[in-house]
Amino acid sequence: MEIYVVQQGDSLYSIANQYGITYNTIASANEINPENSLVVGQTLVIPIYGDFYTVQAGDSLYSISQRFGLTASELANVNQINMYQPLSIGTRLYIPERAKPTIEVNAYAEPTGDSVSDTLENAVRKHANQLTYLAPFSYRVTREGNLTPPPLNQFASITNQANTVRMLVVTNLEEGGFSQELGRIIVTNEDVQNRLLDEIVRVANQQGYGDVHFDFEFLPADTRQNYNAFLRKAKQRLQENNLMLSTALAPKTSAEQEGQWYEAHDYQAHGDIVDFVVLMTYEWGYSGGPPRAVSPIGPVTDVVNYALTEMPASKILLGQNLYGYDWTLPYEPGGDIAEAVSPQRAVQLAREYNQTIEFDEEAQAPFFFYTDAEGNRHEVWFEDARSIQAKFDLIKEKNLRGISYWKLGLAFPQNWLLLDDNFTIEKKEME
Repeated sequence: MEIYVVQQGDSLYSIANQYGITYNTIASANEINPENSLVVGQTLVIPIYGDFYTVQAGDSLYSISQRFGLTASELANVNQINMYQPLSIGTRLYIPERAKPTIEVNAYAEPTGDSVSDTLENAVRKHANQLTYLAPFSYRVTREGNLTPPPLNQFASITNQANTVRMLVVTNLEEGGFSQELGRIIVTNEDVQNRLLDEIVRVANQQGYGDVHFDFEFLPADTRQNYNAFLRKAKQRLQENNLMLSTALAPKTSAEQEGQWYEAHDYQAHGDIVDFVVLMTYEWGYSGGPPRAVSPIGPVTDVVNYALTEMPASKILLGQNLYGYDWTLPYEPGGDIAEAVSPQRAVQLAREYNQTIEFDEEAQAPFFFYTDAEGNRHEVWFEDARSIQAKFDLIKEKNLRGISYWKLGLAFPQNWLLLDDNFTIEKKEME
């Protein structure tokens, strides 16, 4: 696969000619209408075997070969060039397919309201074969320790057919938000805990879940040790029933990080107790905040680097958003919230308003501005092939367990193409 950034004057036809394939092949892979014009700055994934690399200033055959996991002689031989001669800037080198690391892939699926939409169910069906885990979001804990399930529709049959493990996601959501008070009850009241664990084991065995996933957010800071103790208790009970245990962790960069989201999440303890964690490495740019990249590579890397000081890489799933946001300007705290948009919708907006898509090299994220029909100025940040490839490179560099997507249902075909191109996806043996 190769990532191509659309330039002024490009068409699907002219790009396809560069690679010796048909324009319909590119359109189909990227799920775009071949009759639509391309947007300058838009990325396309070119479905070819191997990759091409254009030599930049400062490159050498050795540095390029190291980047792609080859030897300099292998790269020279496949491109029929003299490995002892300097490379010319602009030279296009073919990078053959390499061995792919194996990772685990999770995706959350969040129904809206009391039903699973056709869009969400179709997304689960479409991508189940590319998932190790599917995480229906979520089973809510009552104050008595019972579970209220989400709508599940055909998730069980779809995952069974795809040999995908389902996660039983348990949250302290109450009345539309994460509840501190409910969280305190769960991690401090032993009667509630015992009833909850009984219920979890019953539902998991009855419904065929393979992992129990606690996403307890905004817990009171003084319940840190209570949460750790609850996890140890849960681990013992779940292990007796051949169930895995995982948790979602707020994106911290130090053990002492202050803030309502962070303080009760003890990275070291979770790393010791649970089978794996999901780092929620997204929402730097969020619906109620100022415009910026949702998951800028620098802050994401900082979280991973801290996590690696507290737990092994083999326990870490990197969190990744499958969406962006469209902010109406000027941003005012407490004002209008940004609208979530899929990467496909973001490109469509840029086309509708004849805007060039720019790319922030520091954040490794695309963005653009537009003015709507009412004269309102907008700023859009989203994900594209370049931004997701940066996260895949981080997973490989740090040898992480895998990736976890929030969430299915927003179209981002380039992610799934590149996921298969970069990795072999592990499937568990179902008992």
